[in-house]
Amino acid sequence: MRIDLIRAITMSKWMWLVSLLILFFSPVVFSAEKAVVLDISGPIGPATQDYIQRGIAYAEQEHAVAVILQLDTPGGLDSSMRGINEAIITSTIPVIAYVYPSGARAASAGLFIMYASHLTAMASGTNAGAASPVNLLGTSKPANSNEISSEEKKVVNDAAAYIRSLAQLHGRNADWAELAVRQAASISANEAKQLKVIDEVADDYPQLLQKIDGHTIAVHGLSEKIKTKNLQLEYVSPDWRYQFLAFITNPNIVYILMLIAIYGLFFELSNPGLVVPGVVGIISLLIVLYAFQLMPINYTGLALVIFGIACMIFEVYISSFGIIGIGGVIAFIIGSVMLFDIHDANYHLTWSLIFIMSVISIIFFLIVINLAVKSHKKAIVSGKEGLIGSDGVVISVMNEQIIVRVLGEIWNAISAYPLNPDDKIKVTKVQGLVLMVEPLEHHERKKSGE
Repeated sequence: MRIDLIRAITMSKWMWLVSLLILFFSPVVFSAEKAVVLDISGPIGPATQDYIQRGIAYAEQEHAVAVILQLDTPGGLDSSMRGINEAIITSTIPVIAYVYPSGARAASAGLFIMYASHLTAMASGTNAGAASPVNLLGTSKPANSNEISSEEKKVVNDAAAYIRSLAQLHGRNADWAELAVRQAASISANEAKQLKVIDEVADDYPQLLQKIDGHTIAVHGLSEKIKTKNLQLEYVSPDWRYQFLAFITNPNIVYILMLIAIYGLFFELSNPGLVVPGVVGIISLLIVLYAFQLMPINYTGLALVIFGIACMIFEVYISSFGIIGIGGVIAFIIGSVMLFDIHDANYHLTWSLIFIMSVISIIFFLIVINLAVKSHKKAIVSGKEGLIGSDGVVISVMNEQIIVRVLGEIWNAISAYPLNPDDKIKVTKVQGLVLMVEPLEHHERKKSGE
């Protein structure tokens, strides 16, 4: 009994030792002393949103102490920015927005992301602000609200209310934030620190980790002090998925792919069996449909583009002397301008692309019209009308009944001129199932005499 008790105690000690070793060497222990760095460079769009959401999820899975968003952006899509902010606010670990390196900026949507983050910092020589909404052509809204439309007022007021709510969430300067929205105000790093727009000014990552160490933050309503002094930084760079999404959500690329899809499917349906146009068209269509799910599309513009192309195609089959085709070109251009419902300068169709694709469509339309006109001018080569003017040969002549072969078919014929078997004839008229013919030599003499 005593031996069994000793064995049990010994085994218990070994189990405790093994458990401690497993706990010590587990990935959780090591990953707890790192911060995940995500790089936001360039315009903010659906690809950026996907990258940040996956990056925060990865940091949570790795039990990182914090996520650092390195910002250098001119702004981007409102919908993508709100999706990023939602991921930041619902994150179970602190998110730190850091405008870096020197010369970087956090403009427009970037400022909203700063205000949504738990902690914010800027490097010397950086700036933030200029958060006024911009229209489809990328021009800033006037500061005087009396000079803008009711719809534009709604956009500005909504943005101002949203950034004030973010400021109140983390105790930042809400008045200046609203000024950045309504009057496109911008601010330097040192001014931002003085006005409590940001928490710290840090020129590099070691300085950043030192300065924000010990700051009290609220994550899901619970206050905690963040410890960042000895954190290791893990950089998570944008991967192939980000590059792919960034490519297919570029409005200009989506526009080109949409036209490739439409024309590819048209050529495949017009000439079944070509295969290549159909395959290219279907692949392009699937990519476009996926991109449309991620981007705000003006469906009136999309309908006008499709209607315009359809009109140019129908011109081949409906003789309207170009009226339907010209209407299609006009609808195509208007639809192209309206296609993307995006109020940001970084996400709109370029006028040069609209012009080029419109010219290509017009050239296509003119080629189609030319082919249609030529087809109308060609002589009819089928039916009764196709028989008139055709050559043939007399097979037999019996009691005024003339049998001839024309275009490989046997016909009864009538002639005002005497005919003999094997004589060559020309068809001059068709009466029911009987052909009016005359000798070929006579026809040629009559023609030359004219």
